[in-house]
Amino acid sequence: MQRQSILAAVDLGSNSFRLQIARVEDDQLYMLDSLREPVRLAAGLKEDKRLSKESQQRALACLERFGERLRSVPRRAVRAVGTNALRVAKNAGEFLQQAEAALGFPIEVIAGREEARLIYLGVAQGLPQSDLKRLVMDIGGGSTEFIIGAGLEPLRLESLYMGCVSYSQRYFADGKIAKSNLKEAELAARNELQTIVSGFSAGHWDIALGSSGTARILCDILEQNGMSDAGITRDGLEHLRGLMLKAGDAAKLDLAGLKSDRVPVLAGGFAIMYAAFCELGIERMQPALGALREGVLYDLLGRFHDRDMRNVTVQQFARRYHVDMQQAQRVAQFAGALASGFLGEQATEDVLRLLGWLSTLHEIGISVAHSGYHKHTAYILANADMPGFSRREQAQLSLLAMAHRGGLEKMRDQIDTIEKIALVMALRLAVLFYRNRSEINLPEMRGQIDDKRFRLSLAPGWLAQNPLTDTALQEEAKQWKILGVTMQVVEG
Repeated sequence: MQRQSILAAVDLGSNSFRLQIARVEDDQLYMLDSLREPVRLAAGLKEDKRLSKESQQRALACLERFGERLRSVPRRAVRAVGTNALRVAKNAGEFLQQAEAALGFPIEVIAGREEARLIYLGVAQGLPQSDLKRLVMDIGGGSTEFIIGAGLEPLRLESLYMGCVSYSQRYFADGKIAKSNLKEAELAARNELQTIVSGFSAGHWDIALGSSGTARILCDILEQNGMSDAGITRDGLEHLRGLMLKAGDAAKLDLAGLKSDRVPVLAGGFAIMYAAFCELGIERMQPALGALREGVLYDLLGRFHDRDMRNVTVQQFARRYHVDMQQAQRVAQFAGALASGFLGEQATEDVLRLLGWLSTLHEIGISVAHSGYHKHTAYILANADMPGFSRREQAQLSLLAMAHRGGLEKMRDQIDTIEKIALVMALRLAVLFYRNRSEINLPEMRGQIDDKRFRLSLAPGWLAQNPLTDTALQEEAKQWKILGVTMQVVEG
């Protein structure tokens, strides 16, 4: 992969949208520019879990401004990720089409644990090397991520559905802070935390770190108002809790370090932080410099330096599901060659990489059951935690896995582009030709595509010597005809 001198990350958080641009020097990133806007996308989630028009308009206007800043940056050097609000919004799909047009770059919606992995990567890159186990807590607008890691390696990852925007809306919608609603918010957060206490409580880590806005603003408030000598402390939070109850409204708090744009989400973020200190036995937490956007940048850097986390995940899955790697490699090599012939210049590095991952993993469903294994493969690829992969990439892999075997009637209206048709056909043919799961002398082949007409040319006489494959190819042509695709196999 061609290396880049400039990389950019766009974080479409549930509270704020952020843009970070960095210069690449060897294996290091040097931050050049950053933009932040408090879009509060999660505040626009209505009871029906649909984003309001107002919140969408705020988001699109912000992304247009970000897009202007990114106009000179190559497409492959930019990675934009969406988090919890876009994970839960029922109209996220239609919004993302407009958002990508406004930004000028594709946007990935990442799973909670993938968000946690990237947060830890961003935090760890800004810390000195150490053997200490670190607890990293990141309170976002709609979710809170917890990670235990050592060095650059995350060991445990969790994402809980609670955030400073969602909790502020739910428990402090009018801005009022009373004993009743503060306690209710804290108890709700403590209840969520019960699911992870056994693995994340004190004793499982040596130092606690808080990343992103809530942790940093709480740290600033406690330090600048003499409630803490350093970082966020249990005693400092108790002191601040008393001041919040006395004021009765976050807007009435007169505290150094409290920025105006954080006032509407302060109470919700505080309740989550206070609950975490209580449930996990935290006494002191230091603010971390890095966060999700830095993690996205370093993960993107890894892709350009042949350290793509997606390759690591594919290899891990291959081991976990006991993939026959010799067969996978045979299928991958042949499918790649066919796809390159079918697509010509459209066979980009990204397209062929996707096909290579799928070729490696297309049989993981056999570990569940051989009958209908492609369905099991598709389910695993769609629903498993796959570090490095976005939800869209997992959906693509799942769709192609479902289509690579069996009848194609089930894929009507889903295999709807020439690229998808070519990839599915390449993988189906590769599996067909290597059905006996051994090295065979295949004939020279040439694949061509013209609209929805595919032509596969074989060496003369080969089909007559391989009647089983000849019959299978005739049946394959019938399956494609169901989708309105002509597949012609000729000799010569």
